[in-house]
This record gives sequence, structure tokens and C-alpha cells, in this order.
Amino acid sequence: MNTSDSMRLPSNELIKQLLAVKQTPCISLYMPTHKTHPESQKDPINYKNLLKKLEESLLTTNSKDEVKVLLSPFTELIDDRDFWNHTSLGLAIFSAGDLFNIVILHEPINELAVVADSFHTKPLRLNIQSLYRYQVLALTLHSAKLFEGTKHSLEQINLPDQFPDDIEKALGSELTDEHLTVAAYGGVGGESNAMVHGHGGSSPEIDKDAERYFRVVADAVHEKYSKQQKLPLVLAALTEHHNLFQKINKNPNLIKEGIQINPNSVEPEKLAEMAWELLQPEFLNRIETFKENFSFASSKGTGSDILNDVRNAAKEGRVGTLLLEADKIITDESGSRDQVANLLDDSKKDDILDDIGETVHNMGGDVIVVPTELMPSTTGVAAIFRY
Repeated sequence: MNTSDSMRLPSNELIKQLLAVKQTPCISLYMPTHKTHPESQKDPINYKNLLKKLEESLLTTNSKDEVKVLLSPFTELIDDRDFWNHTSLGLAIFSAGDLFNIVILHEPINELAVVADSFHTKPLRLNIQSLYRYQVLALTLHSAKLFEGTKHSLEQINLPDQFPDDIEKALGSELTDEHLTVAAYGGVGGESNAMVHGHGGSSPEIDKDAERYFRVVADAVHEKYSKQQKLPLVLAALTEHHNLFQKINKNPNLIKEGIQINPNSVEPEKLAEMAWELLQPEFLNRIETFKENFSFASSKGTGSDILNDVRNAAKEGRVGTLLLEADKIITDESGSRDQVANLLDDSKKDDILDDIGETVHNMGGDVIVVPTELMPSTTGVAAIFRY
């Protein structure tokens, strides 16, 4: 098997595709992984142990030969060294019929394996939801890079060929000869220690080039990325470039504060640390807003944290916003919390919270997965109704 053909990026589009699958059984596997040795050497071993649990669960309703076929794409990964050498902080695999999707996650994830009539997507939602994601535009006078990150990692985005990731590509024949001369000698504005040929500093012509280049980059990021993903955007650039970029920017996702540094002088890990320091208060404020909205809705009878009430409202399409507790799993009507083994004991058993989230999603509502310590209820759900 060519694993690259099965690799998918975590996205809302992927969730839609997973929820549309009608073939059964649906196998969902989540596990933490590691980027570096020696911790990463344990990942294939932990993976094999999860496969054993899946096998035991599948054998309750399938023959040995059937189980062998169902798990064959999983088992092919066990000895794939190249695959295990290119993981990140988490791994998710989804399989049903001819579908087999591998998702590399850049957020830590708890170990979980589920065999059910539909895919278990709640952990995937937590990894992809915009509540915890952001983008960083690393901008200099001559180049632009775009990253996407969480509080734990920052990964560079592979930009399409037409993206204006350098000033010559963006401005072409409109670039002044003076700027080309400066670029050849290392840049201006503190981007390099090299001497600038023929200039004591920035000239009006170069300033105009910079403004035009920044505008092209800002428009490209806005049109190709921010409009679709609506993630907070952090500018990482030298101090003197922030005011200029803010002046020409039309992207509402750009936060006012940025990282004032030459982005090419630091590693992505440092950029991630600096970006999260800026964004964490905003993310916590958003959670507080959700909680306040829920409290107000509950007082008016247009919100609830009672499991059956929320489930019924979800089926009727009345849930506008649903908060789900990230680490809580409920598998029966009493609201008890079970472990992975209990989910695997019965191939027809799945997390009720995950099912409610699926229903709300299909009805056009917003599903927000929230860490336990930030949930406004103890039942695993908090819903704000449309009416």
C-alpha cells in the first residue's frame, strides 16, 4: 500500500466525508505519536496493541477471515518505517469498506479505538476546530511564508506555485531596478547584516515596492486562505513592517498585535511559542463567551445540559451551538462514563456525545469540543437552541 495515497489533512471537509459513509463496520483509531527518538520507537508497539483490541471486538460479529480482510490495511502499516518516521503528535485512521484514511494530527490525542455503525469524530473535531488553530504569516521585504499552528506545533503550508511568496514573482517587471540591487546585496530594514550597495537605507522607490508587495501578499492570504478557513492570522515581521502591513491589510482575521521579529531568524517552534502567547487570552475569552451565552440561554429556556433534552433538540434541528466535553465518553442512557475497552466490547456501541455532535453538524449547527476544565456543565453537553 502506498500510504501517501491514503493520507488526509484534518479538515471539516474530511468530517463531512466520514459522516456520509454508509458502509459498516466503521473503524476509528486514535493514538498519540512522537516526533523524535527514542519516544517514537514505542509508537508501532502501541499501535499493534490497539489493533489487537480492534481484532477482539471485530471477532464478536465477524469470522477470522473477515476480520483479517478488515484489518489488512492497518497491519500493512506496522512495519512501514518511513511512515512511523514521519508522524507528528497524533494519528487518526478511519476505515470502512474501500475507505481507508490516515490523518496526521499536530495536536496530542488520547488513545481510542471504536468499532461502530458510524465514525467517531469528536477527537478529530477538537484537533481541527478554529478555536485552537491559527496561521502565521512570516513576512520580509523579499519573501513570504505561511504557517498553520496550534498551541503545540507550527507547520509550514506548502503554497501553490502562483502564490506571491517572493517579491520578484509578485511584482515582476514592476519591481524597480533599485530594489533588485538592494535584494542582491542582502536586503534592507535589518533583514541581513550584508551592506546595502549604493544606499544608506531605504529609498522612496523601495518603500513603494514594499507597499505593493505587502498588498499582493495580504490579498493572496485573504482570498486563498483566510476567507475559507477564518483562522486568526498573526503577522511575524520586523517592527518597521507592521504599521505598513496593517495599513494596507483588508483581512479581518489579522490580529492587531503581531510578532515583531525577523521571522527567518527563528525556528518554527519559537514562532509557535510567541504566537500562542498572543492568542491564548483570545481563545480563553471565546470559551468564556460561549459559556456566558449558554448560561443566558439556559435561564431563558433556550439552552440545556440535560442529555436527552439536547439529543431530542438535535434531532429536531433546534441546536444552534453545541459544546461537547473533549474527554468524556457516554455509552448508555444512564450517562455513565466508559473506557476504550467498553466501547470495543460491542461493535454497535458508540459514544452518545459523538452521535449528538454528528446530528447537530448534519443539521447545520456549530459543534465546539471543549476541554473538561472549561465546560459549563458536568453532563458532557451544553447546548444553545435556535428556538
